[in-house]
Amino acid sequence: MNVIVEREKGLIQLEQRIDELKAQAAQQPVDMSAEIRALETKYAEIQREIFGKMTPWQRVNMARHPKRPIGSDYIAALDQFDELHGDRHFRDDHAIVGGFAKFNGRRIIAIAQDKGRDTKEKVYRNFGMASPEGYRKVIRLVKLADHLGLPVVTFVDTSGADPGIGSEERAQSEAIAQSLYELAEARVPIVASIVGEGGSGGALALALADRVIILQHSVYSVASPEGAAAILWGDAARAEEAATRLKLTSDDLLTFGIVDEVIPEPIGGAHRDAAGTIGRVLDAVERALEALIPIPPAELRERRYAKFRRIGAASA
Repeated sequence: MNVIVEREKGLIQLEQRIDELKAQAAQQPVDMSAEIRALETKYAEIQREIFGKMTPWQRVNMARHPKRPIGSDYIAALDQFDELHGDRHFRDDHAIVGGFAKFNGRRIIAIAQDKGRDTKEKVYRNFGMASPEGYRKVIRLVKLADHLGLPVVTFVDTSGADPGIGSEERAQSEAIAQSLYELAEARVPIVASIVGEGGSGGALALALADRVIILQHSVYSVASPEGAAAILWGDAARAEEAATRLKLTSDDLLTFGIVDEVIPEPIGGAHRDAAGTIGRVLDAVERALEALIPIPPAELRERRYAKFRRIGAASA
């Protein structure tokens, strides 16, 4: 059970009560403003108590919130999108959505990992866990962007790459490695936004970028907390401890230089104001593109190489 969803239940009930009182006040002459103000004050206090200072594990749960904006929501907010399907090798992977797009009048290639919203869609999208075909679709799209001179914009949200036997048989690790290679070698600007979970190589395969943006309550790590706990201690139940040790929050990532910018979320998380959150992410993407597009291709690649070589380097 998502701990954030559980803690929100009391808030939702209080929201409903405030809405009911406002509706009653509009229909009758009795002044209920004092009672409404008192409830609104109580609501704000509870919000600050729940969301004012969140632990790494609570942030993991926020990144997994079922109502959080997903990849397709960001794609839908672009001016225009024409999806391209398939990897030209095996099949179309529905966990990866990508194609031509227009963004503020500029032509781009947009690529998103999509977890799906309801049960049927989650199954269709394989819960955002891409197979080798998904990463080969990314490779195809990045090569196309490079050929046409179009910037690449990605939206990252996955618990990790698909771990199934079929994916391993079709060279999952090779597909991820090739995706990393194409992103590293691309002569066009690349901007990646981590909008939910950034899990392991499955996320990195879309996030080797000139500019990496992350939402405040998104997470990005070498493995999921459950996976790390199972590997380190043989006990996935120690996921909360692993989340703290992984240093996967946006604050940690900015300190380490793994991400370049943190986008604030409304109190209570991105789902409390989905449209506003998406707008702030896209504004940051636009600023990044404005800064990157004038840079010559050779210099762009050199800067990208230097950026990732700096990560994890020990200071003298």
